[in-house]
Amino acid sequence: MKQHTKLNQKQDIVAEQQTESKAAREFSNSDELLRFDAAQTSVPPEITQRLQKSTAQISPPASRSWWKNLFRR
Repeated sequence: MKQHTKLNQKQDIVAEQQTESKAAREFSNSDELLRFDAAQTSVPPEITQRLQKSTAQISPPASRSWWKNLFRR
């Protein structure tokens, strides 16, 4: 019986530590929340491949001279 209670106490301690580590976090703004969530979430490989394929098809915009941008010609 004593071993059983020691085991339960150890399990309780471990459960408390896990709960404390998963405690609620406060974010100062929504951007910080989104960055945190993005760091915790992995992107499925299918989505990664589709994004790479679609971005490879996009051509970069033609660069214009600063003076053409200034005069919008």
